[in-house]
Amino acid sequence: MVLLSFDIEEFDMPLEYQGEIPFDRQISVSQTGLGRILDLLKKHQVRATFFSTVVFAEHSKPLIERLLDEGHELASHTWFHSEFEEKHLKESKDRLEELFSTQVTGLRMPRMMPVSQNAVEEAGYSYNSSVNPTFLPGRYNNLKVSRTYFKEGKVTQVPASVSPNFRIPLFWLSFHNFPLTLYKKLASDTLKKDRYLNVYFHPWEFAEIKDEAYKLPGFTVKNSGLDMVNRFEDFIVWLKQNNHTFGTFREFQKQMGL
Repeated sequence: MVLLSFDIEEFDMPLEYQGEIPFDRQISVSQTGLGRILDLLKKHQVRATFFSTVVFAEHSKPLIERLLDEGHELASHTWFHSEFEEKHLKESKDRLEELFSTQVTGLRMPRMMPVSQNAVEEAGYSYNSSVNPTFLPGRYNNLKVSRTYFKEGKVTQVPASVSPNFRIPLFWLSFHNFPLTLYKKLASDTLKKDRYLNVYFHPWEFAEIKDEAYKLPGFTVKNSGLDMVNRFEDFIVWLKQNNHTFGTFREFQKQMGL
């Protein structure tokens, strides 16, 4: 099974690089990208999981309602993207459920930051996909974490996919910067070994983010915007041609008996 997921959030990445972007623009960029993603998934009849911050959800209710109506899963990306308190685990879950009358069972922390697993369990989540089990200087050092899903208490941990050999991460930056043929080869190796693939992206990757005011490094904006739309569609078509199925995290848990 292919687990496509999207972290839908306020586009605050320029602030990490001393760029400038007003709040309303942070929201509108992600809204543009989310609309393009939903169009692609609908065209190819593919379901996915969307991890949303409460801030983005409150400003984007029609889009969230659309993704739910089209059979996708809504999960929590906590309350804010650049600010976190442990209480936000339960508060965000409760607020998303209140806003959209849907069950929220999954969590992904902003920027894959560490979080107390006891707190995650106490907040009522059944799964957490907040670990990239690889080594990236200055960001992650998770080489001792299982590459594949595992139980931690009552919570199922579903790490982001990395290649079986050398733990090459298959996250959004790899998708943008690797030749697509190489990325497909690594994805194919992972699917063959693990029987599933967990890859994640963001709506703003599908929008125009090369604005000079954002001051983003070239590796973060390569193949973004409409280039990303075309690249991502190519990837979906390739997966379908190779007879891979798609599902939400909740469906994956059920299939695996987790």
